[in-house]
Amino acid sequence: MSSIPATYQENSDIQKRRWMILIVLNLFTFMATLDGSIVNIALPVLSKSLGLPIAQIEWVTTGYLMAICAAILFFGKLGDIAGKIRIFKIGTVVFIIGSLLCGLSTTLPLLIASRVIQAIGASMTMANSQGIVTDIFPASERGKALGFIGTFVSLGSIAGPSLGGIIVSSLGWEYIFWVNVPIGLIAIILGWKVLPKDLVRVQDKIDIPGSILFAFFIVLLFAGLLLGQQIGYGDTRIVISLVVAVCAFAAFIWVEIRKTQPLLNLSLFKNPLFSVSILCGFLVFAANFCFNIIAPFYAQNMLNLSPFDAGFLLMLLPISMVIVAPISGALSDKIGSELLTFAGLIVMVVAQIGLAKLHAGSSVLLVGLWIAMLGIGSGLFQSPNNSLIMSKVPRTQLGSAGSVNSLIRNVGMVVGITLATTILFHVMSNEAGYRVTGLIPGRPDIFLEGMHVVFMTSASICFVAAVLTGWRLIDARRVKMQAEKG
Repeated sequence: MSSIPATYQENSDIQKRRWMILIVLNLFTFMATLDGSIVNIALPVLSKSLGLPIAQIEWVTTGYLMAICAAILFFGKLGDIAGKIRIFKIGTVVFIIGSLLCGLSTTLPLLIASRVIQAIGASMTMANSQGIVTDIFPASERGKALGFIGTFVSLGSIAGPSLGGIIVSSLGWEYIFWVNVPIGLIAIILGWKVLPKDLVRVQDKIDIPGSILFAFFIVLLFAGLLLGQQIGYGDTRIVISLVVAVCAFAAFIWVEIRKTQPLLNLSLFKNPLFSVSILCGFLVFAANFCFNIIAPFYAQNMLNLSPFDAGFLLMLLPISMVIVAPISGALSDKIGSELLTFAGLIVMVVAQIGLAKLHAGSSVLLVGLWIAMLGIGSGLFQSPNNSLIMSKVPRTQLGSAGSVNSLIRNVGMVVGITLATTILFHVMSNEAGYRVTGLIPGRPDIFLEGMHVVFMTSASICFVAAVLTGWRLIDARRVKMQAEKG
């Protein structure tokens, strides 16, 4: 039961400033997702400066994403109980503190610990931003508003390599974190002025056993996958880690089914439209992060571009998204979301296949064309897909649904990174004849062979998502025809 029946739509003052509220939400949405990928282009720099292989320095990125995945369901549920806006505000402060500490870190363990603090704040904002938007905006504008949130989510996650390259070249790697501080402080001041008090809360209890089991599952699963790249998946410790992770997940589902107030309301997945949309979102982020982790190394080590020039080349993807995604979100309110998501995925498949054909002598113009196409496809897909997800959820479960959407997105990022590097190192090891966990000086052909397989795999992932959205499109049209006849 909702403790206060009033709605934000009935408050004229809140409606007047709803777009300003959206700007504040988008600022933190952008920064929180940006920090999941902005480190990627700095990985070669960090790898050289710290004298560590790629497989170890990768933890700077994956540690952040892992912590978000472990905490996000908890904060989504807490948002439904304590108030989505309250949890969002606290998260903004924690995120800024974590960003400051990241830039001050002098060792890899300290940097990873600071990234975890940053991730906790990010998960508090990510879990509740979509629910706040769905609460505040009327149905006639919800698709557009969620489209902007989706745009900034995707923009943040994909703009990281390009913006990071420019910042690393101009200022140093510390500033990829410190840039959050002034922007974040401005957003916090604006947020405390324009964000309203929470109106919608539910009288639930926090599912402590479920929260612990889920966090345990995430940490063991991704730690096992990442460490397996370094020491081999046949290692007994890795096998035990992955087996225990599966057991923890099974125990989590068993607990959630029996809980009257679960951390994850499994009834959300009874709606096939919600489930398919969530799955497609996962697949797209996994495919995009295959690109995100490989592209900086290709641009810098194969095309011999500086981090600054590589950043500008990779900037084509977020620029394309900025142009396309808002248009796609607005169109979804008028013509529906199914056709737009399908078209976006087809464009992404073509772009990924194009990327798989690149080599060390490819022209920068051709590389830029495929990168821009990937951005156009992502822009067409993301906004309508987010609108589909959130439009099928009861008002009292918006925080939980938003956290599920954000969780799946971040799991997709970690899976994309893990899948891409696992495939890359496996192919490179087979070509080299010995175990490889980094670039081999003087052998660009070995890296390119691995890169080709990675991009064909990501193209296949996008194709599977396209098939699912094609089914969703046909089903939506069938339902519409039946409704018109009835």
